[in-house]
Amino acid sequence: PIDVTKKIDGVSIDYTASDVDGDISSIQLNNYGTQDAVCSVTFTNGPESPRRRTVTVPAGKSTNTTVKFNRAIIKMRIALACAPK
Repeated sequence: PIDVTKKIDGVSIDYTASDVDGDISSIQLNNYGTQDAVCSVTFTNGPESPRRRTVTVPAGKSTNTTVKFNRAIIKMRIALACAPK
């Protein structure tokens, strides 16, 4: 299971989160707006330290962000924060 909390300010971002493998998680970000967006994605898997990725999603495009953990994922939590570039 994947829990996503989002904070999206002034941009039209949609997401699709998925487990790629037992220890790999990914999120696809789609920007439907007319403005480029900067997104901060924080992946948290239980006791391991959170992994943070910052990505730019151009207007009308999509991007994938992936993270690999040392342990198998039991419950993935993703915090997504996006704002105009």
